Amino acid sequence: MNMHTYAVPHFLTIDQFQPREFQELLSSSQQMRWLSKKTQPLTGQTVVLLFEKPSLRTRVTFEVAVRRLGGWPVLLGREDERLGDRESIPDMARNLSLWVDGIVARVFSHAALNELATFSTVPVVNALSDYEHPCQALADLITLADVWEGFGDRTVVYVGDWNNVSRSLWKACTLVGLNFRAVCPAQYGPAADEQVNWSSDPKDVAGADAIYTDTWASMGQEQELETRRRVFEPYQVNEQLLSQTGKPTLFMHCLPAHRGLEVTDAVMDSERSLVFQQAANRLPAEMAVLISLLERSNEGTHQEGRAGVLGRPGYFDHHSVAQRKLRV
Repeated sequence: MNMHTYAVPHFLTIDQFQPREFQELLSSSQQMRWLSKKTQPLTGQTVVLLFEKPSLRTRVTFEVAVRRLGGWPVLLGREDERLGDRESIPDMARNLSLWVDGIVARVFSHAALNELATFSTVPVVNALSDYEHPCQALADLITLADVWEGFGDRTVVYVGDWNNVSRSLWKACTLVGLNFRAVCPAQYGPAADEQVNWSSDPKDVAGADAIYTDTWASMGQEQELETRRRVFEPYQVNEQLLSQTGKPTLFMHCLPAHRGLEVTDAVMDSERSLVFQQAANRLPAEMAVLISLLERSNEGTHQEGRAGVLGRPGYFDHHSVAQRKLRV
């Protein structure tokens, strides 16, 4: 896994991966579904779960993942409190690094997540930010690998508001050779510098092997819902839209779904819907991410021979890096 300039391994964005590395993580994730409950590679390790946003799938699956792997999850955060409100993010990262072996953070700001990772000496996992949702994309690709023998000549079309979920999905599809296209209303599509193949015409779902959608108004955009409802109405994933693909097309959604808005009951509950398989695959995907990061972190500490204060790996290195940053 390409960790860029960070001194410890983190999982912050799909951009970190080369195709081979991402494929290896996909394979590891699939294998997690058959991992014996007696195999507990995180025994004795503690992972803090930090939540700024409400959560069902992310909170439950990460807590279950840590426990199933033998670790101890610590839930932290309130929905009305954001990173940096009570104390600075660097100070928070420094403190948590003294006590835990990993940090899972579901946050509003990707910039805040990057700051947390910069000052942390333990792995940080992006459980969702305003920029990306990489754990969801990993689960999505596992799901498609389950139903397709290969990704060659397959096309995934994302319909709706371009956001963190679609961005991670696009990047993940690119890494495995899946064709990707977005269909979004004008002014709600990808930025020009993202170089995504996209259209504002709903008819451009033609040829889709899978259609993926998400809520029209993400958390923090609720005040825009009425305006967005009018703009996005032609982009509702319903039976009429699916009929325009010209083939039997699968349906995907990261959930929670707003039935009657971005998708109809008839599509959500149909045999072509993969939404609950996606939700199920969040667990093995997150198990694989945790094992990969914490094992890499522990191996690095062992090779360097630095136990640190109170047994926390890398404390002295962390302290010197932090002091250099403060002088900049």
